[in-house]
Amino acid sequence: MRVIGGEFRSRVLKSVPGLDVRPTPDRLREALFNILANGPVDRIKGAVFADVYAGTGAVGIEALSRGAARAIFIEHSKAAVNVLRENLRSLDLNARAQVRQGRASVVLAQINKTVEINAAIVFLDPPYSLAQEYERSLSILGERSPEQAMPLVIAQHASRTELAESYGQLRRVRVVKHGDNALSFFERPE
Repeated sequence: MRVIGGEFRSRVLKSVPGLDVRPTPDRLREALFNILANGPVDRIKGAVFADVYAGTGAVGIEALSRGAARAIFIEHSKAAVNVLRENLRSLDLNARAQVRQGRASVVLAQINKTVEINAAIVFLDPPYSLAQEYERSLSILGERSPEQAMPLVIAQHASRTELAESYGQLRRVRVVKHGDNALSFFERPE
């Protein structure tokens, strides 16, 4: 696994042995960051990026490599958190990163109303076998009060998995299918 673009392009990232962590494929990561950078405005530059169900941190590290100001990583697996911390240390990114260990939906519920999750972009990639985690996490993020900033939320899921059109104030605005994977983009309507 490697960083695809930006400051740390081609740097190799450690991964977790076994099948507990499913890294986001390189081509899907490239498609995601092309969408974020090539719209009317580059949404990555200077943003706070939350990588939820972070695994080894490849997606959040990619965001930092491409100009995100900070990244918040949420991961439950102790083994994955250890590898994530090694990856951040090897790229000297500790000052721009915050790692929270715990069940994603629990951590999101704890910090949803704080400045910590005032991320411009939230990326969700729960294990596909835990489909209920999409509902839990998207519902928590969709409960933000109208005066709180609402992030762009992107959920990676199996192409065959259908997510709801809305979760609280979040509405799906785009779906991108890429082989067996899909990215669903959610925002609060203007």
